[in-house]
Amino acid sequence: MSAISQWPMAERPRERLYFSGGQALADAELLAIQLGSGVRGRTAVDLAREMLVEYGSLAGLAGRDVAELARIKGVGRAKAVRLAAAFELTRRLRARVPAARTVLSSPSDVHAAFGPLMEELRREVFRVALLDARNGLLRDVVVSEGTLSASLVHPREVFKPAILESAASVILLHNHPSGDPTPSREDVRLTRQLVECAKLLDLRIHDHIIIGRGHFTSLAERGVI
Repeated sequence: MSAISQWPMAERPRERLYFSGGQALADAELLAIQLGSGVRGRTAVDLAREMLVEYGSLAGLAGRDVAELARIKGVGRAKAVRLAAAFELTRRLRARVPAARTVLSSPSDVHAAFGPLMEELRREVFRVALLDARNGLLRDVVVSEGTLSASLVHPREVFKPAILESAASVILLHNHPSGDPTPSREDVRLTRQLVECAKLLDLRIHDHIIIGRGHFTSLAERGVI
């Protein structure tokens, strides 16, 4: 297999992107540009294609953490970091509306803002969105990162950022790596515990959103809050 540098100019991914735009390239070719180089006997495009086959899709690959990417034969730490950075930038771009104040007035607003950041994560992550008096997002804080099936959340870590930020209210969020946002008994128990703690602090919890793959569940809509 010849190196990409020996391919005809019109077939090289970098040159094609430059002259024709990213939409002209397949997923494997775009991944190959991020990888930068292949390994002995396999070009970067070959390696990218093998990764897409292994993980089923670009979304499946993007959901892996950087350490797992680094363990792929032919990738290593430097290439894994480049890939992880590209995937994270994509998630952030999807989640943000340029030059606009983010207002979280409904569960669908919350999912639109945080779904792209959380729906493909392989580990359970618990976040808190801090809101002003008009439901504008002040900032969000990652409270805990758990295993594939559970995360440990302490009320102190949930409410400390809200107190420091003088937030008027908060929205709780976490993802289910399985892709199914159906709340567990532990999700309900934790939510009720945090609601009671919030009352002591005169702080309102608007909702607890569980994010799955393409779907979400609002515990406020289910009457838990």
